[in-house]
Amino acid sequence: MKIAVTGKGGVGKTTISGMLARLLAAEGHRVLAIDADPDANLASALGISEAEFRKITPIAKMKEEAEKRTEASGSGSYFILNPKVDDLPEKYCLEHAGVRLLSMGTVEQGGTGCVCPEHTLVRRLMKHLLIERDDVVIMDMEAGIEHLGRGTAESVDALIIVVEPGRRSVQTAEQIKRLAGDIGIKNTFVVGSKIRDEADGRFITGALQDIELLGLVSLSDVVREADLKGVSPFDIGGDVVDEIRSIKDTLFAKVAGAS
Repeated sequence: MKIAVTGKGGVGKTTISGMLARLLAAEGHRVLAIDADPDANLASALGISEAEFRKITPIAKMKEEAEKRTEASGSGSYFILNPKVDDLPEKYCLEHAGVRLLSMGTVEQGGTGCVCPEHTLVRRLMKHLLIERDDVVIMDMEAGIEHLGRGTAESVDALIIVVEPGRRSVQTAEQIKRLAGDIGIKNTFVVGSKIRDEADGRFITGALQDIELLGLVSLSDVVREADLKGVSPFDIGGDVVDEIRSIKDTLFAKVAGAS
């Protein structure tokens, strides 16, 4: 199962990504969590300490590694586009509670894009993770699908768009849905986050009727408590964990039914 999670900044997608990863690992799945958001916070959501997180170097920042693997020349003009990457997850991931975390990072680029060794390495690794490995992959993305291309999108079993009650969040979800369709992602779902009452739930379901709803996640003190303690909400437990578990079960059932 390959799952990408996205949504407008601040809606809770990283918390949901981290809890999905921890739940699946606790069930015995081999889980690889990919932090593909420039504002990298997935480590914290998994319960990894800040000291441990500092040991992680994003793949996009490994200039020397990228140049070596792509055999880039001194000028950087010529390099191979299919470098060896199958050993990178084991070499650079950080494991915690059965989840292996890999940080992709962002390649600095100008307005016309970047075709450079680092960009090539990230793209090739993404293809490897989504197409050539059997791990359960949970990918925490920024508010978009920039890390995915037509060559990898078809291997994403589900795109989860996390939405909070609010027009801007809904507009972002609609834009992401269109982009996902353009590159061939077939299974797109929505999760309502930070739900305070029934009115919030009705707003989400009413505003996004063309995207299938997996479930709702309540605005929870557990998430705030976990953040203050530097642990995962999964480690504290409570209703929010049960809500994410229900969403996970619904997701797997729907994907299995669509295959």
